Amino acid sequence: MRATTRPLSEVSSTISADQIDLTAIAGSDGMLFVRNGVGFATRGIAARVASHEAKEFLSNIQVADSVNAPGSGPVLIGAIPFDSQQPHDFVLPKLLVCKSDDGRCWVTTIQDTELDKSESTDLDLSPIHAKSATSSSYTVTPGVDIETYLHAVTVARDAVRSGAITKAVIARDVFVTSSQSIDIHSVLLRLRNSFGSSFQFSVDGFVGASPELLVSIVDGEVSSHPLAGTAPRTGDPTTDARLATSLLSSTKNQIEHRIVIDAVHDTLLPWCSYLDWEPEASIIAVANVQHLGTHMLGRLSEPFLHVLDAVYALSPTPALGGHPRDKALKLIADVEGMSRGRYGGAVGWFDAQGNGVWAVAIRCAEYSNNNMTARLFAGGGIVADSEPLSELAETQAKLQAMLAAIIRP
Repeated sequence: MRATTRPLSEVSSTISADQIDLTAIAGSDGMLFVRNGVGFATRGIAARVASHEAKEFLSNIQVADSVNAPGSGPVLIGAIPFDSQQPHDFVLPKLLVCKSDDGRCWVTTIQDTELDKSESTDLDLSPIHAKSATSSSYTVTPGVDIETYLHAVTVARDAVRSGAITKAVIARDVFVTSSQSIDIHSVLLRLRNSFGSSFQFSVDGFVGASPELLVSIVDGEVSSHPLAGTAPRTGDPTTDARLATSLLSSTKNQIEHRIVIDAVHDTLLPWCSYLDWEPEASIIAVANVQHLGTHMLGRLSEPFLHVLDAVYALSPTPALGGHPRDKALKLIADVEGMSRGRYGGAVGWFDAQGNGVWAVAIRCAEYSNNNMTARLFAGGGIVADSEPLSELAETQAKLQAMLAAIIRP
């Protein structure tokens, strides 16, 4: 197997870098991981690789790379489940288009044999157009029933009050069933329009727009942007500003946020020569909600930590699991009443040098094989001052991101 990476100008005479639309290249059948127009789009699958074999697999691919940048050469893309011990794999795309934050664009193709023609001189990178809007009808039904969810929140809150744990995240799911197949490309376009500053992703029927960077490692620079603590957004600037001020001054939300950033910082620090973070949390606003966020940036000590090892060390963070991790995860398993699958884990990419970018897998949906049903998820951090009905309202606000993207014409 051989990977060939070349600048866009060498593989297509019909499209330039500023014309590249990664969402249009991925369409409904490809894979996508993009933020603010920067990231990857793929077509076709050259191989699926079990998680425990992934790093060795990449190191054994022959490479012809005239770009030599993070994300060039062979790249694996995938999603890691909430319980990372569950079997999972990563995808080596047959064709991968990358758009970098410095404006460059390159294409990586995988050749299985000497006779493989995917390294042709002029590749077809024409955009895939979304299907026309249809008059589908939808039903929305709960997965975990509301009483089970409220009981789980109460149990978690009482565990915090007793001192057994510091925080636990309780989530619930809903199912959206359509009378016609849901067009993934159309969903991605709506997510881009509403959540352009988030990581939009589509990986094996797992689609979403996450505002939260779990970890990025690029040439030894490491960054993370934990989010925890949430308030709604109404669309009215005065009301939203008041809600943001209340969020910043909320003891409950500040405690929830501090637990997360301390855990991320303490996990990454042993691998770093330095690791800086913002002294105060800031407001991170997306279309439907606003969060407390703290950006971290550091430099790795040599030899550099592989981004995949960082992901497994960090995920699930207390923003999706709790603290202490093992006790919180046991409580979640005992009372939540569902299997989270890939929700609450991580989604992203890594290359053969250990570079990569991974987002926390939130604001997402799992699609059925025929795309007729989507399973949506939302949760919130439970601490001593949490009130079950307020937590339910928070999940309803968070669910709107994917609900609107699916149901809106």
